[in-house]
Amino acid sequence: MVSGAANPTIPKFDRPPVYETVLGVQFNPLKGFSIPHYGLYWGKIRGDYPKYEVQTPLIPAVELFGSEAGKQSQAGIELVQVPDVRTWFLTQDETILLQVQKDRFLQNWRKMQDSDVYPHYDQLKPKFCEEWQRFCRFLKEVGIERPEVNQCEVTYVNHIDIEQGPKSYGNLSRIISCWSGNYSGNFLSEPESVNFSSRYLLPEKKGRLHVAMQPAIRRRDAKEILRLNLTVRGRPASSEVEDIIEWLDLGHEWAVRGFTDITTEEMHKHWGRTQ
Repeated sequence: MVSGAANPTIPKFDRPPVYETVLGVQFNPLKGFSIPHYGLYWGKIRGDYPKYEVQTPLIPAVELFGSEAGKQSQAGIELVQVPDVRTWFLTQDETILLQVQKDRFLQNWRKMQDSDVYPHYDQLKPKFCEEWQRFCRFLKEVGIERPEVNQCEVTYVNHIDIEQGPKSYGNLSRIISCWSGNYSGNFLSEPESVNFSSRYLLPEKKGRLHVAMQPAIRRRDAKEILRLNLTVRGRPASSEVEDIIEWLDLGHEWAVRGFTDITTEEMHKHWGRTQ
């Protein structure tokens, strides 16, 4: 993970294991937004995103707290009924894609080739803001009200090669700092596989950091890896661009610091930590 220059205290790495990133917003379902609008919107951005794919919609995800948490399942059922399609708009090399559906707008960066270099957050954030504002202008042109944002999201997907760390899951503590690998007895041997998940509250209930790790086989080269996902999600102060940016900065900081805390100093050296 690589931090932006705006906060010099955030850890930096020369060779982070980042494979994919997501910056995005979720909003109340757009009234009047239907299938033809995807084509009209593509006409506006096709010069930058000449490829497209149609996907099933993402399920709404909202971080709730206190008494609101009991309404989570009910709110989810109510929201899921609205989105019916999700469209990917991709650059020619497919490293950048925009995901659009009736209640979601996401920008992904993906590592497609070994030579692809992860762009810094300070490069991805302005691009996201530019595309979000272009989408909002399009909605205004077709007579649809500006989205009412209810969540922001920052996600980092890290692919950690097994060869870089443990040769077996019995040595997972060489990568994951909070994994001891110790037992109270001597009956069990080293595990065949390990996965875990945890979540952490942001200050002032501004959201949560979700951490998940599991073994996987990477499609591109069929290599065995550890997939370490960090997703930060929460509600911005308002739907204004300034408040969205402020929340994304917070989410980015938590994702980077969370990644640094949960991985070991040995791996930090391997990934070229400079700060």
